[in-house]
Amino acid sequence: MGGRRTTGQALVDGLLAHGVDTVFGLPGVQTYALFDALGERSAEITLVGARHEQACAYMALGYAQSSGRPGVCTVVPGPGVLNAAAGLLTAAGTGTPVVCLTSDVPTAYAGRGMGHLHEMPDQLATLRSFVKWAETIRHPAQAPGLLAEAFARAASGRPGPVVLAAPWDVLGAAAEVPAPRVQPPDPPPPVDEAAVRAAADLLAAARNPMIMIGSGARHAGAEVRALAALLGAPVVAQRGDRGVLRDDDPYAFTGAAGFAHWAGTDVLLMLGTRGELTWFRWPVRSPGPRLVSIDIDPRQHVWRDPAVAVTADARDAAAALVGLLRDRSSSGRDARGRPVGDRDGPEATMVELRPSRAAEFAAVKSRFQADVASRLRPHADYLAAIRAALPEDGYFVEEISQVGFASLFAFPVYAPRHFVTAGHQGTLGFGFPTALGVKAAHRDRPVVSVTGDGGFLFGAAELATAVQYGLGVVTVVFDNGAYGNVKADQDRLFGREAGSVLRNPDFVALARAFGADGARAESPGDLGAVLATALSTGRPTVIHVPMPLDPAVTPWTYLTPAVDR
Repeated sequence: MGGRRTTGQALVDGLLAHGVDTVFGLPGVQTYALFDALGERSAEITLVGARHEQACAYMALGYAQSSGRPGVCTVVPGPGVLNAAAGLLTAAGTGTPVVCLTSDVPTAYAGRGMGHLHEMPDQLATLRSFVKWAETIRHPAQAPGLLAEAFARAASGRPGPVVLAAPWDVLGAAAEVPAPRVQPPDPPPPVDEAAVRAAADLLAAARNPMIMIGSGARHAGAEVRALAALLGAPVVAQRGDRGVLRDDDPYAFTGAAGFAHWAGTDVLLMLGTRGELTWFRWPVRSPGPRLVSIDIDPRQHVWRDPAVAVTADARDAAAALVGLLRDRSSSGRDARGRPVGDRDGPEATMVELRPSRAAEFAAVKSRFQADVASRLRPHADYLAAIRAALPEDGYFVEEISQVGFASLFAFPVYAPRHFVTAGHQGTLGFGFPTALGVKAAHRDRPVVSVTGDGGFLFGAAELATAVQYGLGVVTVVFDNGAYGNVKADQDRLFGREAGSVLRNPDFVALARAFGADGARAESPGDLGAVLATALSTGRPTVIHVPMPLDPAVTPWTYLTPAVDR
């Protein structure tokens, strides 16, 4: 738009130029000018208010992680942006682009330590310690350019959170400003031909390769599937990468099921992942498999000491690998370069590097799933009921809880971005408010949030937000009256609990007090029926599921085999 605008108006102009349709925010005196500008353009951009700043950031996280578009939130400075920090840190951990707009003390008071409202000693330095980028607008004319840079930074390389602040006085100041502009993200680095050729050589010669993917490979499903077939390799996904390959694909393994192949793996391709399983969950092998590391962030190669490192976008590098490996197969030679027979015509291009392992892998997965179904009760039964009621295009948001942990390997996922997660941060209480952001991005799709009784009460006040803004998330609260895994650990390690047993409200009555629907399910069969009804209404709903506090049922049994088996 340009012309004479306040900083707040210029920022909203810029948000619209970037295609932003929703902002999650909680107003305060320092951000009045921004919220008034949002109100002025309310026909073009939706403002979803929240009851806590942490929820603003989590909702932006859910919006972005499920849609692939940047999520935007706005909070007051100082304690407000620190409240939002848990969500921003989770965005950093999950590679999720979130843009946070905040304020700061008036320019005349900056750095003077006079105790101005919400003053921090150095807010910018604090934010820069855990977000990708943070900057301050000092004049309205800077707003369009800095906002464009914020969006570009959030989406470049490994995506993540950024923060843009405007001091109290600057946010409401008016001046001539340039028209908004959009700055594209930095292009990914080109694929190094020599490095990817070395990777192809190593993988082609492997006896038992494994592919481990992360959220950096969400957009590379076709290439990952082609690699799996060419190499005869299981594809292991742990959290935000679930659904890159459909779970009913024989080559798709969860982080727990994939452990069966770890001992025999001689070459590991890590594609857009930090590889937590290999150095934290699974036993460290010495010598370990030879490693091919493909990541857009070159820092990930440093600690891995890979045999081959490729700094590139996961899809670009995977496509290059597929091309090189297909060239080998079309030449009529197997993984070790040996002739596989004389073939002529088009069928020669269909020669694989090694025989299909689909039947073998399907059998391994079937045995693992039967083990889960028999040993992990009632958790697996409840997750099966949810999967049966939730359409394939619905969204599932996990939580730090026993059922949430179990969902990492006991809940089938059929498309990328449909399993929303806190990643390695493991931020307790993130699930319900994050699910509201997912619903804001996909109002025509069902969204189910699973949570424990402890985690749900971190953000239960956002039931008011769900009702006010028509965010029809169905939240299933599994209530065992404790921080279940914590209590189990305390009992096992120390013979007593301390601070892990909870006194809970009547969750059905709580939901109804906010104007949401509430229901109770006593069994997996009950849950399936109640959930189907709740999803059909499109209303915010809490389903209370009483659970036994059983220390023998711990999903970590499958995720830390070195410790628990």
